[in-house]
Amino acid sequence: MRIGQIEGIAIVCYIPPMTKLLVATNNAGKKREYHRLLALRQLQLCFPQDLRLSFTVRESGATYAENARIKALSYLQASGLPTLADDSGLEVDALGGEPGLRSARYAGPGSGDADRYRLLLQRLEGVPWEQRAARFRCVVVLAVPGGEIHTTEGVCEGVIAFEPRGDHGFGYDPVFYLPQFEQTMAQLPPKVKNRISHRAVAVQRMLPVLSRILVEPGAAGERC
Repeated sequence: MRIGQIEGIAIVCYIPPMTKLLVATNNAGKKREYHRLLALRQLQLCFPQDLRLSFTVRESGATYAENARIKALSYLQASGLPTLADDSGLEVDALGGEPGLRSARYAGPGSGDADRYRLLLQRLEGVPWEQRAARFRCVVVLAVPGGEIHTTEGVCEGVIAFEPRGDHGFGYDPVFYLPQFEQTMAQLPPKVKNRISHRAVAVQRMLPVLSRILVEPGAAGERC
């Protein structure tokens, strides 16, 4: 509620309250992307660290959707807030879909992004260009107090490059080549990546649900 005056006449404006949404990740790269992807005016993003939630969720699912659901429900229960979680991976045809669900753990405990994509390139050594097709896949789950659960998925097709290129992004982005742009994902400006990436597509498909469930009618502007 905001009260002002115009020529002595009191004007009362209703400003819808911000709705908190917990995004269940502490990954710095993902956090940057979610801030850009979820720029809804009446949505206030927070992350586990903001709420001092430091527990580890065991991702024991057999699919991306199961893992994302496990995370969303775990953090919903811990926080009481509507929670968005995702699980994603890189699927390389020549490796039978690997690293897939193991994408973040591909090079073992304590490994970094460079360790993982270098191992990938090593395992693809000698594989010709036409056999290096791959895709990023992301499943996003929204869990809402009261029991509602919503799921969306996004896929981005590409090719595994022979060497890393680019300084943007994170994860396997430096070796994920996009023929339509003639660049790796890590070479794309963030505004382009956040339009075509697997996570961007999954979140874009979730936006109508977020707007309908979490953002009050009239949130696009003040009502006076």
